[in-house]
Amino acid sequence: MAEITAQMVKELREMTGAGMMECKKALTEADGDIDAAVDVLRTRGLAVAAKKAGRATNDGLVVAVLTDDASAGALVEINCETDFVSRTDNFVTFTAKIAKAVLENNPADLEALKALIVDGETIDALITDAIHTIGENIQVRRFVRKATDNGALASYIHGGGKLGILVEFALGNTDVAADSAFKVLGKDVAMQVAAANPGAVSRESFDPAIIEHEMTIYKAQAAESGKPESIQVKMAQGRLEKFFKESALLEQAFIKDPETTVRAYINKNAKELGTTIDVVSFERFALGQQ
Repeated sequence: MAEITAQMVKELREMTGAGMMECKKALTEADGDIDAAVDVLRTRGLAVAAKKAGRATNDGLVVAVLTDDASAGALVEINCETDFVSRTDNFVTFTAKIAKAVLENNPADLEALKALIVDGETIDALITDAIHTIGENIQVRRFVRKATDNGALASYIHGGGKLGILVEFALGNTDVAADSAFKVLGKDVAMQVAAANPGAVSRESFDPAIIEHEMTIYKAQAAESGKPESIQVKMAQGRLEKFFKESALLEQAFIKDPETTVRAYINKNAKELGTTIDVVSFERFALGQQ
């Protein structure tokens, strides 16, 4: 029996697009003969899926899922070729299964996700099966999972799965997570992230390099005015303040009431709920966005 090396499995996978375990099984059956292993995969119908695996995936769904107590959540983008397929029951069911696997197993990366066993098969094998059954190339593009011991997660899906948001909150009292008023707040903040696309939670959480870059631009703009240097500094600072109000989530005008800020909206509701509520982080997946 020929030794089946990782390089052989990799080569066959690149040739056919079949799953890693399927390639290893085919090579074992073919006693290490690559060409014969390709025939094995073709015989099983997996090489048909391989042909589709080279096609562009420009559509798909972003899916969000939370635990019952909202202490953990996952956001997953899964791509297919057409909007039609993305709306089929088979594809929706498949994406839900992948999102649940991410939530329950917390894989470190895409390779770890593909190696997970669900319903007796690896996720990698399930993807190959889905390609074969649905008839389009399907790829799990990215995912994120968040969990908290002192807060809750909230999610929002917009546009039938074209945009997904996951927001993590820290709570002074975690019992509040089950309150309907907090659930409304969580969705509102997630909708804010969807609509206003903030760059960070607060001005303090921006990467200093981004702030430095912005100030360089604002100073250059101010210099063009020809005004005294002291005025130029004020102009640049003013533009930086405007940047924070537009790009820092907590400082943005609240989409449901532009007369108040997101921070003020959260603080008002926190007071009514008798606790503290802080936004820890957020994730925003727009379908196909790099």
